Amino acid sequence: MHLIRIQQLEEIIRQNPQDLFAIFALAKEYEKIDKIKNAIELIENLLVIDLNYLGAYYFLGKLYEKNEQINKALNIYEAGILIAQKQKNLHTLSELRNAKLNLELEDI
Repeated sequence: MHLIRIQQLEEIIRQNPQDLFAIFALAKEYEKIDKIKNAIELIENLLVIDLNYLGAYYFLGKLYEKNEQINKALNIYEAGILIAQKQKNLHTLSELRNAKLNLELEDI
């Protein structure tokens, strides 16, 4: 099932390399089959296309955590916090702050 969905999403992205929703969805599919590095690469590229794609920050931070890249996770959470503040998105701001705080507490 995942492979079919991955193929469909890859085709959508081939036709429209800037389809942010398809890129995000493909990264989620890669995460489901433990292709964390592939998912990270996609989300990093997504943020190159659009730094304001707020949902990518939390997801990328969690991917970095899974890949034991703690400093990168903390940095991406902080970057997302700044974007959430600019967008006045209090829900996502809270999620990103909590993720960052939890990670900092684990790292003590």
